[in-house]
Amino acid sequence: MIAARGLAGLKTRDLAREIGCANGAVYNLVADVDELILRVGSRTLLRLDAALSAAESAGELSPQETLVRIAIAYCDFAAGNLQLWRALFEHRMEADKIVPDWSIEDQMQLFRHIYGPLAALFPKRSPAELGITARSLFSAVHGMVALGLEQKLVAVPLPALRKEIAGLVRAMIDGLIARASSGPKERS
Repeated sequence: MIAARGLAGLKTRDLAREIGCANGAVYNLVADVDELILRVGSRTLLRLDAALSAAESAGELSPQETLVRIAIAYCDFAAGNLQLWRALFEHRMEADKIVPDWSIEDQMQLFRHIYGPLAALFPKRSPAELGITARSLFSAVHGMVALGLEQKLVAVPLPALRKEIAGLVRAMIDGLIARASSGPKERS
């Protein structure tokens, strides 16, 4: 349902009818709609993980080109699974509700795809610094993908978006390498 209609199209009554059970029986499977959406998100993240792993293993590449390939794979996954991908970022739980540890772990696991190549490029950086750089690089790529795939004024054709993402990743890594080469100012 989410894949076809987005989060707004998810109705437990329709879901119960589709799987052949009473409306309330859905809650024998999950505690609430939040858990249902998080479980769907985990399945989506597993598929994204497989796509990123395939991009990483597609030949001998430099760490920088691995990052480019991962970024493009992320874009392609989002474009091909738009509603499920959007659901990962659009769902908001109530302020007093805590995201379960299993869901956070599923999300954080994906950063290994970025962290590994960054660690190879910047062996002197601490794990904490690498983590921040990985999240920053993800944020930049995610922003381009999110805005580029918008079906409004800022939409960018997919081939152009892929090219721009590759350019951004290369420029960011080139800049980080240049800063690292210039000495201790890197940490500023």
